[in-house]
Amino acid sequence: MPYFFIAFAIMGGAVLPLQALINSRLGGAMNGPVWAATISFAIGTIGLLIFQLAKRTPIPSAEQATSVPAWAWAGGLLGAFYVVAATTTVSRLGAAAMISLGVLGQMLASLLLDHFGVLSGSQPINLAKVAGALMLLGGVVLIVWNR
Repeated sequence: MPYFFIAFAIMGGAVLPLQALINSRLGGAMNGPVWAATISFAIGTIGLLIFQLAKRTPIPSAEQATSVPAWAWAGGLLGAFYVVAATTTVSRLGAAAMISLGVLGQMLASLLLDHFGVLSGSQPINLAKVAGALMLLGGVVLIVWNR
């Protein structure tokens, strides 16, 4: 079992509510969630550049950049959408509700993307996956309903 990757994924998820709360506070001071997301991405970009320079990873060539399909560049826009959505909703819903609803959206989209083999091999939806998604939905209802 790849314990490092499991722990890394959990840590990555654990910082999302804190990031949303920080960006929400930043948005309150910077004229809204889009400016907060813009600043957040700029700071993140600087941090990633410093990390890459420290690792001495070669800068991708123009040929490498143009070899990927156009849709491959959409990841940044999807990330920006998530950050703006989280920044906008966390102060109104609370961190637990915002994250649980986000995880529900991720689970439903993941099941469909896997089932239809979008960008990877197909992993059909089965009864166990449906049961897991329903349990997750039950948890989301309890977290959101209890507000």
